[in-house]
Formats: sequence, structure tokens, C-alpha cells
Amino acid sequence: MRLGLASSETQQRGSAKHWLTVFVVSVLMFQLLRTVSFRAFSMASETYISGTHSAAFITCPNETVAKELARGMVGGKLAACVNIVPAVTSIYEWQGKIEEDNEVMLIIKTRSSKIAALTEYVRSNHPYEVAEVISLPIDQGNLPYLRWLGETVPE
Repeated sequence: MRLGLASSETQQRGSAKHWLTVFVVSVLMFQLLRTVSFRAFSMASETYISGTHSAAFITCPNETVAKELARGMVGGKLAACVNIVPAVTSIYEWQGKIEEDNEVMLIIKTRSSKIAALTEYVRSNHPYEVAEVISLPIDQGNLPYLRWLGETVPE
């Protein structure tokens, strides 16, 4: 049995293995680290990164459908808040004819990264053959509200 300090070659191999492990873990964790750093920067500096959140708009045939969709979106963490605006008159062309309908408008506040999932949810649960889902990025706003929005709708 040999006692004493490890050879210089063994120490170098151990050190190289350590740094290789650190490098690989850092590369694999890049996206997570990026997201966490953006959040930390935003919270620490009281700034907002434009476009992180969006407001989406959906029309519904009536208040019952609107409330079902709104509850599903909020309950499924696809939206932080949904406003239901009654008595919207929509005039549009459908299948070659000018149509006029009384509808209900939903205004949804969510993360921009959730728009695709929100759209799929609406397509699967909305009674219209072609449901309206449009979104606009939020450029600015009340920072505490935007922070709440981000905390309520996880990444």
C-alpha cells in the first residue's frame, strides 16, 4: 500500500474532469440560467423586458361561453386575468356574406410564451368554426402588475 500525496498527473486529471463537468452542466443549463437571470434582473432593477407578456383578444357568441373559456384559461395557468366585455357588435365577412352579430369580447393577459397553448385551448373548446385569437405584445405597464402576471402564469 502506498501512502502520501497523489501524483501531479492524478491531480491534473481530477482537476480537468472537474472543469469539464462544470462546463457540460453550464451548457445544459443555459436556457434555465438565462430565464432566471432575466427574471432576477427585471426584479432587481424594476425594469420590464418589452414583449414578455401579451394581451390576447377572443370573441365569443355569449357570456356563458365566455365565462367557460375564461375559467379554463385561468384555471389552466394559460392566463393571469381575463376581462369579459359585454355587448360587442361584430361586422365581418363570412362565406361571401356580410354578417353582423352581437358578441362578447375576452381580453386575456398572459405570457407571450403561452399564446400558442392558449390558441390551441380556444380552438379545442370554442363553438366557432374559426375562433378569433389575436395577441399583441405588452410593451410597457405597471411593473407590480406585470410582475404579478409573470408569477401567476408560470413559464
